[in-house]
Amino acid sequence: MNTPDKASEIKAALTAAAAFGTALFGWVGWLIILWLLATALDYITGTCAAIYNRSWSSAAARQGLWHKLGSIFAVLVAAMCDIALNVVGDNLGIGVFDLGCRCMITPLVTVWYTFTELGSIVENAAAMGAPVPGFLKKLIVKVSSEAEDKTEEK
Repeated sequence: MNTPDKASEIKAALTAAAAFGTALFGWVGWLIILWLLATALDYITGTCAAIYNRSWSSAAARQGLWHKLGSIFAVLVAAMCDIALNVVGDNLGIGVFDLGCRCMITPLVTVWYTFTELGSIVENAAAMGAPVPGFLKKLIVKVSSEAEDKTEEK
């Protein structure tokens, strides 16, 4: 198999995964895809920053992977909470989600994790010597904290 065929297969697989996520979760699927991309990019930039600063260690890399796995479990729990609330609401006639949206917890948790990852990516870029605009750092912190505040309100 030659390289262009392999590239086409990779593109087709990524497109199929995005279509599956959208079909299964709607717009929340795009949030989840964005979060997973941010998670992967954070791990890659963290590794690059550690190599750049000559501080890479396999123990720290494993710790980072465990951290990522924990966040995946947290998003799965959020999705399970949304499902449970919908099942209860549908079967008991209780309007759990009266806002016209059947999924509230998962998007909030996913957005919070996404902006946490984006903040970490910016920190990794700075650790590699890249100039990072202050307004970008402030924006990421603001959106992340607002997602946290919205979650606490609910």
